[in-house]
Amino acid sequence: MTSTSSHAPGTFCWVELAAHDPGAAKRFYTGMFGWTADESKFGPGDDDVYTTYRLDGRDAAAQSTMDQQRRGMGIPSHWLSYVSVASADESAGRVGGLGGTVLMEPFDVMDLGRMAIVQDPTGAVLALWQSGKHTGVGVRDEPNSLCWNELATTDAERAGAFYSGLFGWGTQAMEGGGGMPYTMFTSGEAMAGGMFQVTPDMQMPSVWLPYFAVEDADAGAERARSLGASLIVPPTDIPKIGRFSLLQDPQGAMVYIIKLEYPETS
Repeated sequence: MTSTSSHAPGTFCWVELAAHDPGAAKRFYTGMFGWTADESKFGPGDDDVYTTYRLDGRDAAAQSTMDQQRRGMGIPSHWLSYVSVASADESAGRVGGLGGTVLMEPFDVMDLGRMAIVQDPTGAVLALWQSGKHTGVGVRDEPNSLCWNELATTDAERAGAFYSGLFGWGTQAMEGGGGMPYTMFTSGEAMAGGMFQVTPDMQMPSVWLPYFAVEDADAGAERARSLGASLIVPPTDIPKIGRFSLLQDPQGAMVYIIKLEYPETS
């Protein structure tokens, strides 16, 4: 059992679920991944609760309650991916010039860190995280922990240029599952994330989604279904990578699970 204590700038460091029903979400994800849930209040309202999911005592992911305004707009539960940056202010300041939008200007999260929420030119949203006392996940690339982040986008060329400009990512073209073109983002010599072009038949918006590693993709998909999830993509092999499934949890949040053939180390 290993722990992760830091995340280099330009790498994904945290994932957080915005849930409509936090109790139902907690039942699903603790049942799905064997996580424990540590809840803390940060305000006077009933929804002012932040849940940290832990795997063997190490931070694995988090959850907050979506506010009533966004729920009223019909926004489904969803996962938000965070990228580590040296300065949230400097990174957010580059977003507009690259064609993106800053949805939430940089702000302090107590003494834990400083963050901003941005949207790329194709509509995908992610968070920038300048760490303070909280660096991000304490475990990854093990079963039931974060192992990858992937962008589904309606315009891969435009999105690739945006992220290369924002994070300095390199891009490597490769072949994905079923011969689909796939782009690997790199941060220095490390693999940072992936990207594929959405086709009309996929009926997906531009979105960043996390992958959680599992010991068995078929068993994981069946467990998810027994807990109320739907299978958008049933367990499917990606040659030399692993076997994955795209799930939609009972509240509508999409998330991948994967049994890696060649797991990456951070």
